[in-house]
Amino acid sequence: MHTYPSLLSELRIGALTLPNRMVMGAMHTRLETLDQPQERLAAFYVARARGEVGLILSGGYSPVPEGVMESGGPLFNSAEQIRDHRLITSEVRRAGGRIVLQILHAGRYAKVPECVAPSEGKARINSYSPRALTTDEVWNTIERFAHTAALAQEAGYCGIEVMGSEGYLINEFTTPATNQRTDEFGRDFAGRARLPLEIVKAIRRKVGPEFLIIYRISAVDLVDGGMIGDEVAALACLVEEAGADVINTGIGWHEAAIPTIAAAVPRAAWVQAVRNVKQAVSIPVMASNRINTPEIAEEILASGVADLVSMARPLLADPLFAHKVRLGKAETINTCIACNQACLDQIFTNRTATCLVNPQAGREIEFSAWSAANVKHFGVVGGGAAGMAFALHAAQRGHRVTLYEAAPEIGGQLNLARRVPGKSEFSELLRYFSVSLRGAGVDLRLGHRAAAQELADEGFDAVIIASGVTPRRPDIQGIEHPKVVSYQHVLGANASVGQRVAIIGGGGIGFDVAAYLLGDDEASLDVNTFFERWGIDATFTSPGGLAAARPSNAAPREIHMFQRKPGSFGGTLGKSTGWILKAKLRNAQVRMNAGVSYHAIDDQGLHYSVDGMAQVCPADTIIVCAGQDSQRELYEGLQSAGVTTYLIGGADTAHELDAMRAIDQATRLAMSL
Repeated sequence: MHTYPSLLSELRIGALTLPNRMVMGAMHTRLETLDQPQERLAAFYVARARGEVGLILSGGYSPVPEGVMESGGPLFNSAEQIRDHRLITSEVRRAGGRIVLQILHAGRYAKVPECVAPSEGKARINSYSPRALTTDEVWNTIERFAHTAALAQEAGYCGIEVMGSEGYLINEFTTPATNQRTDEFGRDFAGRARLPLEIVKAIRRKVGPEFLIIYRISAVDLVDGGMIGDEVAALACLVEEAGADVINTGIGWHEAAIPTIAAAVPRAAWVQAVRNVKQAVSIPVMASNRINTPEIAEEILASGVADLVSMARPLLADPLFAHKVRLGKAETINTCIACNQACLDQIFTNRTATCLVNPQAGREIEFSAWSAANVKHFGVVGGGAAGMAFALHAAQRGHRVTLYEAAPEIGGQLNLARRVPGKSEFSELLRYFSVSLRGAGVDLRLGHRAAAQELADEGFDAVIIASGVTPRRPDIQGIEHPKVVSYQHVLGANASVGQRVAIIGGGGIGFDVAAYLLGDDEASLDVNTFFERWGIDATFTSPGGLAAARPSNAAPREIHMFQRKPGSFGGTLGKSTGWILKAKLRNAQVRMNAGVSYHAIDDQGLHYSVDGMAQVCPADTIIVCAGQDSQRELYEGLQSAGVTTYLIGGADTAHELDAMRAIDQATRLAMSL
């Protein structure tokens, strides 16, 4: 059993003593856009407080209307709002937690027409162009930060975090790329640093010496014209002198063309940037980004890189993270797999955040029922994402569950996903289910293909069909040719693949197969290799921490992708991660052909046409990624036998391989029966 002496040690920060070094990082959830927003937010934070995390950082609240993330976004600027916040702080305190309010002015990232910035210049990720603040308006903004901090103090928060990272307003002032001012808030480093320093000083004057002030600094900007490492260290020193108690570290701007928190980023990739800050100050420093296991967190703390670790999405995935660490049960942690599908992707598409591996995140008030009033016996057919999720939650509620899986191991399509470069974190999800299903007492019958009569004879109260999908075979002449294989055979059975490959299908599976055929997963998760390929200066001495990118060597195969739909490829890929995969395929010179009509497959290869022009792709291997069909042959037989039967996951809907939908659907069913 692992022990985590550093992670579980107390720490004094300001006037506050934390029971451990684990911090729930700030996240924008959009929960405030739903019905009962304060109740939802309180329940969200209370679940993490009960999970024993040392400190909670709230999502960002703007001090002024023009600084909100979006129209209707979180704003805290008047005494009338204190009552709503007290509902959150009192509930968190009652649960044994400590919560800090983050103050965030979105600057030119604010998706509102009245957005402002240090200088003119539209952000690449915003459709609105900002107006440059006047000098008087900058001073007024400083006072508004202090005013919000005072409101937070009155509302019962134990401190505030000033968001000075990720390309928001303060970071825009500190960085030469976005600050061309000629007044006292520009011109040189001292001028660019003045805004954050005046904000910290103003807050300290307003709240007194006991109230916690955390400053989140951009440890590396990752944009052209960004700060150099020496400037980051110097700013950290000045922030400490201005009155901050703790420095948190952020990595990269939202518009940076470098991934910072996706699964394609190696774990703890940014520790050197954090070390640069730590070496410059005497107050505690917090590390963040791609820290998702207690082992990684302990290593960071024990090495002296940081004093605290901020884990935002890992606390979405498992609110009991810290509790399980304290009990020595880290193997039962539902680990964040850095997929971004249910958190960032939903936020960036105007939806509320939740979690693929934990659909209860942000939905706590919808899952209030737990222990089952009447114990039942359920049979589950299929050990993929949906089947495992149903079986686990039903068993945890006290029901008896028997799970049948035809394969010798659980996982279903997840066993294919984890073989794709950038998706190896799915192995953590499979570990979690494997440990948890056994711990919950689920009767696992692996290598057992259940028959309808057998299931009917067992006398189950209900049978849940989670038997997944089968790959669809498109109607193309010659589709049975020996050189044609399905994506399942390539990812799951190590099918032999030639040097020239044609992939039929331009959706997510097609992209995953192409990435798999390009290989190099282990090398891509090496920090030095990651930095070289994405153009990151490992010394952080260059502006923005950027260097010349050095893409990987020539691709091991010639890959052609085809789709019937005209237009660009990858429309269904994740908003926050799809561009990473597209960049990898583009660098490997994968050829993408859209608007295709398929004609035949023969010894020559794939015959097709685009705009009426007949062509041949001389492929050695043709891989079919053209969708899938639900596998539900047991369903009708069970219904005919009078067995109560439910369809979930791919067996219910096979339009896309969607683990997020499957786990959510399965969890909700398990909680309702």
